[in-house]
Amino acid sequence: MTTERIIEVSEKSAVLFSQSALERFLAAAETEYACITETNPVPCFAVLLGAAAEGDWLVHDVAFGRNARTTDPTARQEFAATIVPRFGTAYENPVRAWWLDPADLLRIGREADRRGLDILGSVHMHPDWHRLGPPEAHAHPLDELPTDMDRHMFRGSGWPVNVVCYVERRHGAHGYALSAWDGNCDRLALRVHRLAPADVLPGPGDADG
Repeated sequence: MTTERIIEVSEKSAVLFSQSALERFLAAAETEYACITETNPVPCFAVLLGAAAEGDWLVHDVAFGRNARTTDPTARQEFAATIVPRFGTAYENPVRAWWLDPADLLRIGREADRRGLDILGSVHMHPDWHRLGPPEAHAHPLDELPTDMDRHMFRGSGWPVNVVCYVERRHGAHGYALSAWDGNCDRLALRVHRLAPADVLPGPGDADG
């Protein structure tokens, strides 16, 4: 007997991810992916910058920061006291999961304000750890759906958009799949928008023509 997961996708709001922003993230993810080993599940994380327009979320760009897990005492304490007991010893690894450096988040927010953009949320990579990781990882394949840990972080962040990007390398090429989730872990429709050079995504208060 098999159990099929049914996932409701609301079309009321959509995440419109510009192709240029997605390509920036994918380039960074593929670089980090190349460094993954059985003991080093290198992450890739970025902040989504953009605007809300008529109920949709327009992602114009991504911004990168440092992982504070190994340097911030608050992050270390949170993982030791809450994350590891709840989600497993895999998260004892200091490069498993992400805690954005607060100084970088402040810098990203100020730069976004200067550009007239808002911080919408985050995007992070799920590699095919069930192929690249140790034997105990083989039975727990990752994909573009959020893990229990992801859902915990989505709810805790308060951000309205959270994107998971599954990256794998098969037959000599990288492939990827995406999903988007709101702060309550309900799925959002996600569309990649390819813009012509003269096109500009509408900013706050603008309407599509």
